[in-house]
Amino acid sequence: EVQLVESGGGLVQTGGSLRLSCAASGFTFDDYAIGWFRQAPGKEREGISCIRSEGDTYYADSVKGRFTISSDNTENTVYLQMNSLKPEDTAVYYCAQRSKICSLVVGAMDYWGKGTQVTVSS
Repeated sequence: EVQLVESGGGLVQTGGSLRLSCAASGFTFDDYAIGWFRQAPGKEREGISCIRSEGDTYYADSVKGRFTISSDNTENTVYLQMNSLKPEDTAVYYCAQRSKICSLVVGAMDYWGKGTQVTVSS
């Protein structure tokens, strides 16, 4: 059974940083695509970053240059380093998995974690 568990969320001031973790289990961690998504209050869930097992990374324009996705294949964990945070980054952040090919489309992902709250105060 695929399981994804997010952690690392919290309250931070504008301009601050957080690192989110997505601990994954239940699938072979050498042929995957894991994405980070977020959902702000009253808004639709959006894809912001994705990494493939081969190391390819993708970013939405809204986070490019501020967020960095990475993985530790020995720990089966994907990270999202978030710098220069803004109030508009406030959302519940989810990681999601599918095989092989990255996507930032919500409907393309097969498995989801339960999310972690990130709040950026102004």
